[in-house]
Amino acid sequence: MNRAHPAATLAELPGDSPDSIERRRTLLRLSALSLAPLLPPGLGLLGSGTALASVVHALPRVALVIGNSRYAAAPLDNPANDANAIAAVLKQTGFAVSLQLDARKAAMEEAIRSFAGGLARQPAVGLFYFAGHGLQLNWRNFLVPVDAALKSADDVSRHAVDITALLEGLARAKNPMNIIILDACRDNPFDDNLKTTGKGLSQMDAPSGTLLAYATAPGNTASDGAGANGLYTSNLLREMRAPSARIEDVFKRVRLNVRRASSGQQIPWESTSLEDDFYFLPPPELRKLSQEELERQFAEELEAWNATDGAVTPAPIEAYLRRYPSGRFTELALVRLDQMLARQGEKKVQVVSAAANPFSQGTAVANLDYRVGDRYEYRVSDLLTKVEGAHRVQVVTEVTASEVHYNKGKLITDLLGNMLRRPSDGATFGPSQYFATEYSVGRKWSTRYSVTAPRFSATIEMDLHVVGRETITVPAGTFDTFRIEGSGWTLEVGQQNTLTYWVAPGKVSRAVASENLWRKGNRIIRSDREELVSFTPAG
Repeated sequence: MNRAHPAATLAELPGDSPDSIERRRTLLRLSALSLAPLLPPGLGLLGSGTALASVVHALPRVALVIGNSRYAAAPLDNPANDANAIAAVLKQTGFAVSLQLDARKAAMEEAIRSFAGGLARQPAVGLFYFAGHGLQLNWRNFLVPVDAALKSADDVSRHAVDITALLEGLARAKNPMNIIILDACRDNPFDDNLKTTGKGLSQMDAPSGTLLAYATAPGNTASDGAGANGLYTSNLLREMRAPSARIEDVFKRVRLNVRRASSGQQIPWESTSLEDDFYFLPPPELRKLSQEELERQFAEELEAWNATDGAVTPAPIEAYLRRYPSGRFTELALVRLDQMLARQGEKKVQVVSAAANPFSQGTAVANLDYRVGDRYEYRVSDLLTKVEGAHRVQVVTEVTASEVHYNKGKLITDLLGNMLRRPSDGATFGPSQYFATEYSVGRKWSTRYSVTAPRFSATIEMDLHVVGRETITVPAGTFDTFRIEGSGWTLEVGQQNTLTYWVAPGKVSRAVASENLWRKGNRIIRSDREELVSFTPAG
């Protein structure tokens, strides 16, 4: 965040995993830069990661690029072109590139061993790109060499390259930052007797310090493209050349562009555990913005978001998302974009997520299917003393295109569950996004909004992070949930706010439980836990 906060050491922040701590120590060893203290994890989306970003950009850049087109059984037009083009852009942005075209299995395996071994000897920003055929078998993902003869499931492990070999090599290297891009989600083109366990690639969670990108959502297939480059890579090439673009923003813009170009039939997907910003083309000066600059930037973003009010076509929403792919209103924009495109007939592909997959904790889409008569009951207790307080019963009495009304208007939220108005005490809330359109471990977003009531007004900033999957039991039952942690400030009074909540999309539209702890100096302003006592869907 942009507020002062007690310092934490760079090498070992509270809550860091051993892998995370080791990566930070590596960064410290590799740079003689003077590092300002960092905020605790979860407070880094609004500028606090700048010092560490400087360290990352002091590292060498190393890439392995493979493009396989000349398959005997199922040749592809574009992977070799894609690999050549990606290699050229990477060289322009400072990467030392090893390029393999139409690689046989032995060459691919040796290139991967050499790539991981080099990173073990000299830590760097490591990037791996593959274009060609890929497939999944028993939740594992395989990249197909041009000499692979695949006629049965047994042939896959013998003749294709398991992506796990790359991941294990990077893990042994303890490399501080890895980027893995797989444009390998074509449908299984091989012998009819080769039965894979699903289309495209299987979902995998990014290992520590890694961004993992697929050309389309897990369990789906991607287009090879009609031009010189595939649909995914052509968009990736353009966004990689954009100056001052954070890497996660690069991939979010690619996702939007490919979705629109394919009418929702191909939607790129990423899993990330990156803690540090990376830029293919960094800004001229990597520095922490002043409070005045941050305020001006937020005012510009709010103006851009307000300009979408009343939009009847997707264009204004898309313009906002391209300008602010990780903005304070991005989740709200995605809800509206989904609604508009659905009305136009888009049937977008979804991530195929399975509980049996041992390599991923899964993905879930927010449930916006509220119905009049849905009844939620919550109980509130003190987080510290456990003393039980209020019970709240909230019944849906009206649902509009953008709002959910409870108890005949005594509480009004948006479709994600964010507060809009509370007529009972006159409070109104600016557009906020505590809740997301989609949940997967590692996902991060931020919000900034105002609260106005007859007796007070405040501005609140929060950074939110899906930190894990948890099974929790509350009075309403036992739920398989995503755990989200948030940290932020009430700006006018310097109050530190921490929030933890659990959601079970597909089971309950609202939170299953939440915990709030607000501090000002040494004083605790608020400490409570709210739990779902019962949920009764409309009849």
